[in-house]
Amino acid sequence: MKPKVVIYKKVPDEVLSYIKEYCQVSYYENLDSWLNPEFLKDLHDARGLLGSGMSINKELLDKAPQLKIVCNVSVGYNNFDMDELTSRGIMATNTPDVLTDTTADTIFGLLLSAARRICEMDRFVKDGKWERLIEEDLFGLDVHHKVLGIIGMGRIGSAIAKRANFGFDMEILYHNRSRNENAEELYGAKKTELDELLSKSDFICLMTPLTEETKDLISYREFQLMKKTAIFINGSRGETVNEEALVEALKNRQIAGAGLDVYKEEPINRDHALLEMKNTVTLPHMGSATSETRAKMAYLAAENLVRGLSGETPLSLINKSLLTAR
Repeated sequence: MKPKVVIYKKVPDEVLSYIKEYCQVSYYENLDSWLNPEFLKDLHDARGLLGSGMSINKELLDKAPQLKIVCNVSVGYNNFDMDELTSRGIMATNTPDVLTDTTADTIFGLLLSAARRICEMDRFVKDGKWERLIEEDLFGLDVHHKVLGIIGMGRIGSAIAKRANFGFDMEILYHNRSRNENAEELYGAKKTELDELLSKSDFICLMTPLTEETKDLISYREFQLMKKTAIFINGSRGETVNEEALVEALKNRQIAGAGLDVYKEEPINRDHALLEMKNTVTLPHMGSATSETRAKMAYLAAENLVRGLSGETPLSLINKSLLTAR
């Protein structure tokens, strides 16, 4: 008999068909709450779970006694209680690599938009305010030959460094737990302490995963260390930044501007102070949001699911310690 799995996110038809070849599927394109009675009924017998965003914690896992694998359609997995999953012997997977270039494109586009005030100037034209050559108060900032500081030089951070160095002749500083020798060799990146990076960089990209150590990593003190001409970009997770400190830094012109793709609360509240800032570009957490990339992510998650339930090692297993326990 095929193992039962629950999908709680819309996936392409071809991905759904692939999973159905190997599994009995309960499919929820849109799930408002995991407390949905039908979902709970399916969850009780499920051996696999595939989706993204939902908190996979003790409360949910207690209602899924047969579960063997959970698959995030995302590179991030801060929605997983990894200790709880590993202690129960449940495999956890994510979808790295396939979204690297797409997300790097978005983040560098965000940097360019914030620096050259592209969104603001688009609105300026559409609002009928362009009546003569623009004055200096509407000028943006050069990007080429500037210093880019990347906090978190993983796959996406490295891809951003590639675009900055090869395309815009930027000097790359980075702060990371460990050295990234590949980035150093290919892009001339220099590993620095966080405070040095903050004080020397013209542009700062925050690309770390969310952990206890990175929560509110950038707060009042860190913004005070930045140049008044600095542009701050957050492409990591909303909780890595103290948003009240960011609002203060933008209001007081401690920094020149910001570009954001993530927020502590998503969707962001319509009354949030960040939405009133002309010097801030705000995107709707769209880093990997192209049809091609989202399809690749869903297919990788599906491969992880099928392999895990077939006794094979998933392609992107997070809790690799389970392999030694087999």
